[in-house]
Amino acid sequence: MIASMTKYSFILLNGEQQDLLEQIQALGLVDITRSTKPVNDKSRDMLTEIELIDGLIRGLEKATVPEGTQPESIDGDIVRLAGGMLMRYNDDQVDIKGLEKEIDNLRGWGYYDIETIKKLEEAGVPLHFHLLSRKAFKAEWEKEYALRVIKREKNRLRFVVAGEDSLPGEIPAPVGNLKDKEKELRDRKKHYQVVLSRIAGAKERIGELQERKAEALADLDLFLAETAAVPAAEDTIVTLVGYAPTEQDAAVQAALDSMGVFYLKEEATVEDNPPIQLKNNWFVRQFEVLTDMYGRPGYDGFDPTPFISVFFLLFFAFCMGDCGYGLILIAVGLLLKKVDGFKDLSPLVTILGAGTAVIGFLFHTFFSMDISAWRIFAPVKWIFLPGKIAGYDGTMVLSIIVGVVHLCLAMCVKTFEETKNKGLLNSLGTWGWTLLIVGGVVVGSLALIGVLSSEITKWIIIVLGVVSALGIFVFNDMHRNKLANVGMGLWETYNTVTGLVGDVLSYLRLYALGLAGSMLGLAFNNIGQMILGDGSNPVTWIPFVLIVVIGHTLNIAMAALGAFVHPLRLNFLEFFKNSGYEARGRNFNPLSK
Repeated sequence: MIASMTKYSFILLNGEQQDLLEQIQALGLVDITRSTKPVNDKSRDMLTEIELIDGLIRGLEKATVPEGTQPESIDGDIVRLAGGMLMRYNDDQVDIKGLEKEIDNLRGWGYYDIETIKKLEEAGVPLHFHLLSRKAFKAEWEKEYALRVIKREKNRLRFVVAGEDSLPGEIPAPVGNLKDKEKELRDRKKHYQVVLSRIAGAKERIGELQERKAEALADLDLFLAETAAVPAAEDTIVTLVGYAPTEQDAAVQAALDSMGVFYLKEEATVEDNPPIQLKNNWFVRQFEVLTDMYGRPGYDGFDPTPFISVFFLLFFAFCMGDCGYGLILIAVGLLLKKVDGFKDLSPLVTILGAGTAVIGFLFHTFFSMDISAWRIFAPVKWIFLPGKIAGYDGTMVLSIIVGVVHLCLAMCVKTFEETKNKGLLNSLGTWGWTLLIVGGVVVGSLALIGVLSSEITKWIIIVLGVVSALGIFVFNDMHRNKLANVGMGLWETYNTVTGLVGDVLSYLRLYALGLAGSMLGLAFNNIGQMILGDGSNPVTWIPFVLIVVIGHTLNIAMAALGAFVHPLRLNFLEFFKNSGYEARGRNFNPLSK
């Protein structure tokens, strides 16, 4: 849900805003309306410093230091020193790779004296270096030319011709001397070891860099808040606007009163465009990252996260559709707790894994094996999804049913929100479509299961049709001509009918992705079983295990990618379109240390 906000308007003498903002920053509860991007040269310089420190942190974290390297104590400004060390670290790596490549090429020609080659050239006997395939080389050349084969490689020959030469495969003469290059490589590696020791020492101060970055971010945030002050009364006073959650009113008011600042307090309105803070329970909160990928709602909108949390989990589990894969995801989620940078994703991955394990069990699939045939599950076979429903694949039918429920819920949400924001009379058109579609689905479902008789169903459908038609074609806009309403109703009918059919069919992707993953996993199982045979030969167990493990690992990776993207699409496109969701809000970002 969207947390209600209180608006605070501050009025103070020009020059006092910095002290006030520093105190508000220490409080850490008030979002001062400010720019999120640099506004002048000073703020751009501050952002550049932050980006520099962030780059140093990432560079040090990526730098590979061999185990056992003795860290060298680094004293002085870590920002300046780390930058120089990373430059030398990268330069040494490039130089060492280049020297190793040069030496590898020179070794093909052996050890030779550059001065002797120069003297031969001065005497009119230049040397020509050749690299040619063994098939193209002709043995008679050794009698026709002053030719010496230097090295016979697997598929080619290296040879030198002194004096006159018209043979193919000539290449530029190697630059440098092998002994000199080997000495240069040894020296460079010694220097690299010293740099590695310093990098290891700098890595121990990454925490200090992170603190510097946090301080710089807080300073930039404070500066941007200062520039947000609006001058008034010939620059003698300035005004600032901030927002805080209404539930924090007591703490904020007590803090502001102790600061001795003059402020006005009022309930935030839609016109104020206050920042959006989402307030959800632990389970739903794990899915707020998905909502933020699309954008937060406006202050008068609704929080889609509770709906996303249920249906994204359900859709993801449908796409994976395997109990074994769900258990693997649970293990991955628990392991992510120990990985810096991924700890926040650990609960979400674990939840998705648990959902996949449950749905996979209901689909009676374990690593693409049908567990409904296992004796151990004979007592609970009744909870497994039947293979066929009304003559069609059970998973496909269930995907369509879930999709219809998802779209009906979206239409109900849209109707409720429009009624809340526009009033009943201004939302009769939406009510008409919701009664027609959602009411029709409910009545049809009750009739199919025998709760309603055919006669009662007929009259309910007639009443729903008449009431819906009035809302759709006559009262869709109370301030517009009725003939214009009919024309608009016909146009909306065309768009809704064609769009709704496509939206419902979109949910077949849940069935298709689950089926594709299951078939691919089954193929790996079958290939492994073909190699294993009856299992009597111990040697066949090794390729069997390799094929099954590698195959299912690849399948899990591909299935997880599809299971993330497509459920996201169903929520962002089908649900958001039919629910009227708009991402108009900005995140609540209190000024804080």
